Amino acid sequence: MAENEPLNETQKQVNGRILPSNGHISPASSNGQVHANGRSLVKTPSLANGNGAANGTHIEAPCCRDIHGKEPPDGGARAWLVMVSAFLCNGIIFGFINTYGVLHSLLSDRLTALGDPEASSKAALVGSLAIGTTFLFSTVAGCLTDKIGLRLTTFAGGVLSAGGLLLSSFFTENISALYFSYGIMFGLGAALAYTPTLAILGHYFKRYLGKVSGFVTAGSSVFTVILPPCLDSLLGGYGLEATLRIMSLMSAFIIVCSFVYKPLHPPPDPPKKKPGRSRINLFLRSIVNVEIWKRKRFVIWALCVPLALFGYFVPYVHMMQFVKTTFPGEDVNLPVMCIGITSGIGRLIFGIIADMPGVNRMYLQQLSLVSIGVVTLLLPLTNSYVVLVSFTLVMGLFDGCFISLLGPIAYEICGPSGATQAIGFLLGLSSIPLTVGPPVAGMIFDGTGSYTVPFVLAGLPPLVGSSLLFLIKCVKDDNNAASPLRAVALPNGDIEIASNGNHVSGGTKSSAPLMGAAATNGVNGVSPTALSNGHGHVDNGTEKLTVTDGSAS
Repeated sequence: MAENEPLNETQKQVNGRILPSNGHISPASSNGQVHANGRSLVKTPSLANGNGAANGTHIEAPCCRDIHGKEPPDGGARAWLVMVSAFLCNGIIFGFINTYGVLHSLLSDRLTALGDPEASSKAALVGSLAIGTTFLFSTVAGCLTDKIGLRLTTFAGGVLSAGGLLLSSFFTENISALYFSYGIMFGLGAALAYTPTLAILGHYFKRYLGKVSGFVTAGSSVFTVILPPCLDSLLGGYGLEATLRIMSLMSAFIIVCSFVYKPLHPPPDPPKKKPGRSRINLFLRSIVNVEIWKRKRFVIWALCVPLALFGYFVPYVHMMQFVKTTFPGEDVNLPVMCIGITSGIGRLIFGIIADMPGVNRMYLQQLSLVSIGVVTLLLPLTNSYVVLVSFTLVMGLFDGCFISLLGPIAYEICGPSGATQAIGFLLGLSSIPLTVGPPVAGMIFDGTGSYTVPFVLAGLPPLVGSSLLFLIKCVKDDNNAASPLRAVALPNGDIEIASNGNHVSGGTKSSAPLMGAAATNGVNGVSPTALSNGHGHVDNGTEKLTVTDGSAS
């Protein structure tokens, strides 16, 4: 089975022309009709100026779906199956990463029993390597997805993550081997599986992309709440080795889910050979989608978000220790559980809000970063445990908002062809601040004995990063690379593709778009003005271009 859904009968030629599968347009029939792709078109008056096609010619243009791949169905059995599969993948990956603390305690006890004086820090490094590798290699996952496809990348991720956990079950007393099997191997598998989980959603959903992204990313919150008691029960009843093998079996579900990920959008076009480009340059361009880095909005987004994440994980990592030192005797687990629960709720709520008409998703993400920054600044000022729990509820809500918008914003800025690598590069760039922030806060706490300075410093980067995101409103992307392809009817009957929307026909330049034109009134999505002045139009139901005055629109 092909990796991508096949396009229609039309074929895209190297020279940018689109012809029917037989390579030509059928000659006019006796009634003055032209048949393309086997469809008969309605007869119209002859062309007065001789430009364009023959008398009474009607050229059937391929719709946008034929050029860019199919439009997202926004529903259907397969679309909902993709959504559920992505939910399970997301939940398994980050459920295991977020609940590593359950394994950390038992692993640390084992190393202590073996006489290792650094048992706690060594056991913690295993989990740190897993999350660091997951984010760091997301860039590789994005490039690999464009190269070999969503299915194979997810399949490889499932094999690596399941294999890493299985190998870990045989090396529970060898910490160096666990660094590789659990920290790197499982982390790399999680990276390869996670990026396609977000990227596949844009292939099946457009109108409901925010809602679906919120539901899928909520999988990590659901599994984070469910897994700790389950793992505790497994560890108590069967031991660490058997628990890791059961976790490996659960990760094998990612392999099953990979077969559901059937892309609908074609992969990015290979780079064009230009004079002066070396083979190495062409090779790198075939791996990395350089077009997304030509979009100023993406560059700003990809640099400002990682900057905002320098203090993002500090409250999550140090919350338990903060409760112990500030509110002794209170439940240390409740604040973290509150963050997890409201994060899942926030992903669902803000996913719905993001799909509402007129809602700016970038503003929503900026609001989430500002809220997280302000709450982090207020944490050391709390003198009540109840107020602290209230703050964590708010923090979790906006954490869900931030996470659920990553995929939709990537599709909004870079389009279907660039969204996969956009997500991968963003997560890869975020790996450094997410990994560096908590240790730096820990060192400051060790030196001062207080969390006031660490939390204040952790609350500033989200505020700075969200403020810099306003630069997006000050730049304008080059539309040549971003605008959809347009079709132009040539005098010889072929259909020429133009990327700037300006079409030349019969010596006159027309800027009226042929495809994808938005109209609020008129027939079949075509404005009355375009119909009255004789411009060609595409009927959404019949995929037909009608030319009445010799000018291609």
